[in-house]
Amino acid sequence: MKYSVYLDIETTGLSLQHKSLTVIGLHMDYDNQSQTIQLVGNDIFTSKLVKLIRKDATLYTYNGSRFDLPFIKAKLGIDLTEHCVHRDLMYDCWNQNIYGGLKEVERKLGIERKTVGIDGFMAIQLWYDYEHYGDEQALATLLEYNKEDVVNLKALRQKLNI
Repeated sequence: MKYSVYLDIETTGLSLQHKSLTVIGLHMDYDNQSQTIQLVGNDIFTSKLVKLIRKDATLYTYNGSRFDLPFIKAKLGIDLTEHCVHRDLMYDCWNQNIYGGLKEVERKLGIERKTVGIDGFMAIQLWYDYEHYGDEQALATLLEYNKEDVVNLKALRQKLNI
C-alpha cells in the first residue's frame, strides 16, 4: 500500500526563533482515498502530527527541506525526516529546469488555483486578522489557501511524473 502525504505550513513570518506556526496542512493519499487535514493554531501538537504521518509514508513538500521541516523542528521539536521518507519537489522541478516559488511553478505547469493573488505575506495578514479581530472569513480564506497548496503538491508531483 502506497501512503503519500503532502505537507505545507503557514506561519506568522520567516524567523524560526521569533515567529509561530499557524497552520499545518496535510493532504493524505492511501488506498485510493484522499483526505485533507489542517492543524490550526493551538491545535498544533507534535503528537497529532506524528499520528497523522505514518512511518511507511512518503512526505512531499515544496521547499520543505529549507523552510517547512526546519520550522516544524524548531517549534515542535520533531524532525519529520526521522519518521518517514521526505521528498522535496522543488529539487525535482530544478532537475527539470523549472524554477520559482510554488505559485510560479504551478502557473508554468498549468496547475489552477482558486486563491489567486494570495501569497505568504497575505497569509500572515489573514492570520493576524483572525487572531486580533476574530475575522472568521480571514481564517476560512487562509485555510482554503493552505488546502490548495497541499492538494496542488499532489498535482505537481503528477505533472513531474514522480
